[in-house]
Amino acid sequence: MIKLVRLLPAIVCLALMLALPGIAQDTAPEPGRTIVLDDSADADRAIERRIRSILNELDGYANIEIRVQAGVVTMTGRTLDKESLDRLETLVNRVDGVVAIENEIAESTDLGERLTPAYDRFLTRATQLIAFIPLALVAFTAFLLVAGIGFFIASRKRPLDRIAPNLFIADIYRQVLRIAFAVVGIVVALDILGATALLGTILGAAGILGLAIGFAVKDTVENFIASIMLSIRQPFRPNDLIEINGDIGKVIRLTSRATILLSQDGNHIRVPNSTVFSSRIVNFTRNVERRFQFDLSVDPGCDPGAARLLCQGTVQDLPFVLAEPSALAWIEAIDDAGIVLRSTGWINQNDTSFFLARGEAIRQTKAALEAAGISLPSKTYTLSVASGAAGLAVPRQHPAHVEEELPRPIEDVNATETRELDQLIDAERNDPGNEDLLSPDSQEE
Repeated sequence: MIKLVRLLPAIVCLALMLALPGIAQDTAPEPGRTIVLDDSADADRAIERRIRSILNELDGYANIEIRVQAGVVTMTGRTLDKESLDRLETLVNRVDGVVAIENEIAESTDLGERLTPAYDRFLTRATQLIAFIPLALVAFTAFLLVAGIGFFIASRKRPLDRIAPNLFIADIYRQVLRIAFAVVGIVVALDILGATALLGTILGAAGILGLAIGFAVKDTVENFIASIMLSIRQPFRPNDLIEINGDIGKVIRLTSRATILLSQDGNHIRVPNSTVFSSRIVNFTRNVERRFQFDLSVDPGCDPGAARLLCQGTVQDLPFVLAEPSALAWIEAIDDAGIVLRSTGWINQNDTSFFLARGEAIRQTKAALEAAGISLPSKTYTLSVASGAAGLAVPRQHPAHVEEELPRPIEDVNATETRELDQLIDAERNDPGNEDLLSPDSQEE
């Protein structure tokens, strides 16, 4: 036991000697770590040399003076702008060993110093532009070639005129073809210039601009689309008598903006195509056979059945009234004036004027009723006045009976006025300066 106690110091010394190499190895500097400069004149000179070497490689810092003392960097001189000054402070802060920065640099006010960099940049860009001109000419030539092919194809009449239902649609096809080839030409030119990424920006800007314009001219766009649909569907023909929203007239032409009508009074009516497309259209000309009708009141004391048959037979016997469909008459109502009889008859619009035929039928029917002893009363009123005495009654008065044994001679009801209006319309349609989307060869809806 005593021997073990005596050997203990020797064992501890031996263990320390064995541990020293490991301790020395742990305290050695690791490779790649930043070597911190000592706070001495040598360290300040090292920092100054490092900053000067950096500034010598950069433009715009020739007038900068650097002084380092105890890790504090003092900068004096002039720079061209504040951006250069901020950049210099960032660079100096990144140098190891810098404790603080004393910035005494001012922006230069010398005109020559400030214009020289701009002049250098201008010369550089001018040189780049001159070098870029040949490539730009090649790209522009490629654009002209592709766009020219599209314009040449669009100028040809035969293929597009055969495909399109009318000239208006053919012209739209041509515009679409020109735009498509122009876009392809732009893509080819940008690809030659190496700027195809710019195409997305251009298309995006064009889309936003088109959306804004679309909202601004919403009515115009709607009217244009309606013109396209009407030119394809062709719901009417020139010289057709139609009614649109209460306006009645004969069709003169269909333009890219409006439908032009000629009223029975000879007035021009312009109806926007958007209104025409969304409205109810009544075409009186599509069916050559047209029915007219009128009402006559007869005395309530007569036989309504005999009066009805007399009206029906009188209308049917008129030479301009068609046998099929046959004329009809019926009791429509009973009002203050008497019994209302409604009579109808059919005519051929190509030979007979609708309004003249209706008027002549009324005249002949009235004459036949009066010849048969059936009066046509008018509305009368009985007025009673009470003033302490018996009321005074005004007797009902009837118009004097007109004795006629036979109806008057039938007047001419030929469609002369209709043919005269058609001549006016044909004269306007033959004017080559007027646009017309109605084509007689197109399929009618």
